[in-house]
Amino acid sequence: MEEYSADVTIEELSPVKRKLSFDVPWTEVKRELDSAYRQVGKKARIKGFRPGKVPRKVLEVHYREDAENEAVIKLITRRFVEAVEKNNIPVVSQPKIDNKVLEPDSNFCFSATVEIRPDVEPRDYTGLPVTRVEYEVTDRDVENRLDKLREMYALLEPAGADRVTVDGDYLVIDFEVTVDELLREELTTKNYTIQIGGGSFLPGFEEQLKGLKKGEEKIVNVTFPETYEPSDLAGRQGLFRVTVNDVLEKRIPPLDDEFVKNFDAFETVDNLREAARKSIVDEATAKTERDLRKSIISSLLEKHEFEVPSVWVEHQTFNLMADAERRMVSNGLKRERAMQTVLDMQENFRPHAELMVKTSLLLARIAEKESITADDSEVEERIGNLARLQGRPVEEVLETMRQNEGIEQLRDEIIEGKAMAFLVEKATVTVEKNPLSDLETESKENA
Repeated sequence: MEEYSADVTIEELSPVKRKLSFDVPWTEVKRELDSAYRQVGKKARIKGFRPGKVPRKVLEVHYREDAENEAVIKLITRRFVEAVEKNNIPVVSQPKIDNKVLEPDSNFCFSATVEIRPDVEPRDYTGLPVTRVEYEVTDRDVENRLDKLREMYALLEPAGADRVTVDGDYLVIDFEVTVDELLREELTTKNYTIQIGGGSFLPGFEEQLKGLKKGEEKIVNVTFPETYEPSDLAGRQGLFRVTVNDVLEKRIPPLDDEFVKNFDAFETVDNLREAARKSIVDEATAKTERDLRKSIISSLLEKHEFEVPSVWVEHQTFNLMADAERRMVSNGLKRERAMQTVLDMQENFRPHAELMVKTSLLLARIAEKESITADDSEVEERIGNLARLQGRPVEEVLETMRQNEGIEQLRDEIIEGKAMAFLVEKATVTVEKNPLSDLETESKENA
């Protein structure tokens, strides 16, 4: 096996990007070309010549491009692999090749630009100052949760012919719309259900329905929003001739043994109340743990400024987009619309993707320094849990993961989780007690 020089010039374009430049001597290029023509000659079929006996000059006329391409590919591949291995370059992306054409009796020059794994040395990661916000759950919080549960089982019942409509009532209405004295037949609607105060229709429309009775009519004057579709109605005034077909009021069931019969898991009101309390506590605890970890990550990243390869960020961005698309589809959005929506939002996903990549890299490096690992039994246990959640045989899940390199990814996730637990254990934590109302207010603001 012939030995080739692996001389290479390595240029640092950024902390995560390197440019490898090669100058391959003509003697090496000629050997590769000769080998390429020998391989081409074995397969060439040219009239007047026996297979394998076609002269080199004839092959150069008919197969020059094929032979040179083959030689270039082998030269680039061999030189690049040798340089990466001998110089211990932690490549994480496919090389971007820039090469010149082969010329007789001339060296062959090319460059390969690659992204590399950043060299991050974790520091000051123990004793991170963080605040642990714990939410206090009161009896009133439990009753509020039960009230919301009762509302979910509320029934809409006729309010009576003589009762005037009030906030919260549901109306079944017919309406026709006139714009600039022209009837817009495409907007005419029969038996439309609307809640006064529900905020689901045009601004200012619902408020004008208060005080009506079943069978009454009213002209409702509204202005279509500037963003309304069809756009020819945007910003214009419309007159709605509304007829009230029925008035329905929400009847919320009392919290009693009859109501509890809606749930197979509970026998008494006290059972339901205990379950509601546990649910609230679990939600608040989960929120506390998530926020604590976010605080840990924020403190950690503040101490470590570094770049990450764009190929990693692009991969994570794609994963976030795919997850968002799946959620949209599961919520009823058509797949084509969901795909277009996430594509339009692609740049919005990128900052979070970069944050996730940096966090994973830091946690992995901390795990290395602290000798945090995941043994096979932990991986097997996690696979078993996945199989139970998915309702699939363990071997089937295992085979799927083998095909997608999922086992090592799962191992990395376990190590990352253990590294985070280590940071939480070593952090300097200040506990802050907050009422549950703070959590509920935050949830509404983020909705």
